[in-house]
Amino acid sequence: MAALTTPCLSSKPLLNSQLKPIKHHQILIRKPKSVSAVHAAEPAKNSVTPNSSIPSKWSVDSWKTMKAFQLPEYPDEKALEAVLETLKSFPPIVFAGEARSLEEKLGQAALGNAFLLQGGDCAESFKEFNANNIRDTFRVILQMSVVLMFGSQMPVIKVGRMAGQFAKPRSDPFEEKNGVKLPSYRGDNVNGDAFDEASRVPDPQRMIRAYTQSVSTLNLLRAFATGGYAAMQRVNHWNLDFTRHSEQGDRYRELAHRVDEALGFMAAAGLGVDHPIMTTTEFWTSHECLLLSYEQALTREDSTTGLYYDCSAHMLWVGERTRQLDGAHVEFLRGVSNPLGIKVSDKMDPNELVKLIDILNPMNKPGRITIITRMGAENMRVKLPHLIRAVRRAGQIVTWVSDPMHGNTIKAPCGLKTRSFDAIRAEVRAFFDVHEQEGSYPGGVHLEMTGQNVTECVGGSQTVTYNDLTSRYHTHCDPRLNASQSLELAFIIAERLRKRRIGPAHSLGWI
Repeated sequence: MAALTTPCLSSKPLLNSQLKPIKHHQILIRKPKSVSAVHAAEPAKNSVTPNSSIPSKWSVDSWKTMKAFQLPEYPDEKALEAVLETLKSFPPIVFAGEARSLEEKLGQAALGNAFLLQGGDCAESFKEFNANNIRDTFRVILQMSVVLMFGSQMPVIKVGRMAGQFAKPRSDPFEEKNGVKLPSYRGDNVNGDAFDEASRVPDPQRMIRAYTQSVSTLNLLRAFATGGYAAMQRVNHWNLDFTRHSEQGDRYRELAHRVDEALGFMAAAGLGVDHPIMTTTEFWTSHECLLLSYEQALTREDSTTGLYYDCSAHMLWVGERTRQLDGAHVEFLRGVSNPLGIKVSDKMDPNELVKLIDILNPMNKPGRITIITRMGAENMRVKLPHLIRAVRRAGQIVTWVSDPMHGNTIKAPCGLKTRSFDAIRAEVRAFFDVHEQEGSYPGGVHLEMTGQNVTECVGGSQTVTYNDLTSRYHTHCDPRLNASQSLELAFIIAERLRKRRIGPAHSLGWI
């Protein structure tokens, strides 16, 4: 906990850097095979003209003057204020320098020089909080990053939907079961998922528990990332027990042996495999910026730059239901300096997207904005090209990322929500196809996944069926890919990245 008691925000990242900061003279060193939407972009020619209802002066609480969606109504305002004052006195969970470092890396992904792997729980829970679950999800992300890095020959930016991903937007403020109507479950930092009246009352004390769980989770992640667990020499030890005898486990072991051989060659040639870049890794956290009172309470002014950072996570995103141009969530996010994500469905109007990017990134800074597309495969092929072209015309630099999960949720015959691996794979392929067609960069993937041996998404090489869902369906929110399905998807993505960089004639034999 020592790192979290620092009295002011440090500008020095706590984890070792694997990627070099972007230099303007480096941008043209690696030329794309086609005209890129990013390389062709120039700084936006027009000055920013945000929606007239947005005030010109930002403050940490200026969002309160805007219409806010998806926020809970607490029955005891005094109790809420007491909790928020307590949170304001707590140390930051993350540091400004770490967020700036992530922004630099995402800027490289926008230019096609890196790839973002963002993954974790749909919503973290208090009940499933334990070290093994954190370790196993971190381990799968490490495995996936090795597959992607080896296949693409590019740095992989690892960002977890962890250490703060609690609040959930709802399509309906109420849910009904057997004639009983109650307020919807909004995430463990708001209310409980048990279907009874007492559990569904918003409780501000849950924010304190969410803070402490986030701190503990991030402390463990830091230890894994820097304490030797993430060392490349351990690549053979990362396989989860339940994947050892699977097709994906076999493919991963074959890759791990090749990595071991490469490390052995490096050591024989006198290249230091004990260098920090080989023994540690960088890992960042992210979550949806939804519960604005909590986010405001953890916003701090950086003592080295004078900028404000939301210190609840390194990266924040605004969701499909809260990205109104004149809404409270956009107002809050425009004033914090964290890298930001924008979730975009097929409903997004291209001109509105350009306006939203202008509001959130008026300086057109690479790495500031990540567009996370969630449309379904067919909509992706129809809608995404128009969004890419509009952003290109505006001269805006963004990182394009695919979220193939949220556009593919269906209800199984047994009544459980699930997702088809085939549909997820189809959306990822559509994402890559569109970027190849448009000459732009596929910058990353955003997944709901877990290291647990769950049966929540159907399909994949292990052939999870509808009948299997009830055996290990553990999510209390949306269905997640298990480790085997996540690895399988990583191999598919790695092949596409490899072909994009060196051509289809040089496919990977292990994929």
